Amino acid sequence: MKLAEHYGDKPVEELPMLFQRILSNCTLDWFRRQKTQNALFTNMGDFETANDDGDFDLLETLHASNNVEQNESAESQTERAQTLREIELQIQQLPARQREAFLMRYWEEMDVSETAAAMGCSQGSVKTHCSRAVQALGKALTAKGMRL
Repeated sequence: MKLAEHYGDKPVEELPMLFQRILSNCTLDWFRRQKTQNALFTNMGDFETANDDGDFDLLETLHASNNVEQNESAESQTERAQTLREIELQIQQLPARQREAFLMRYWEEMDVSETAAAMGCSQGSVKTHCSRAVQALGKALTAKGMRL
């Protein structure tokens, strides 16, 4: 789709090269998002039960997890709540542009071009802001003794 939307006016000889570059960039963006989400946010696999058929619905699981949390120790609940609060606090400590880019890319799952359009900057700036935000969060959370 990106090839057709952005490069439809290019000569046919250039299209294979452009397609390879678009595919490569999209793949790298996807892996970066996955790495960040896995490092900072709860892994959805933690919610799944052993008998799931692969059709996972978070809303159904959240309802069921309320019963599980009642069986969980108070220490585990407190530790989880403190970890989430610390992550939220560290996100709030980021500079405004880094926080904005980070939340759009990894929380709202917007792609680079959508984020750039929403922020009114280039795609390179979005990538830079996100990279710096991830590095800052990783460093701050590691300093607090949290494993990523």
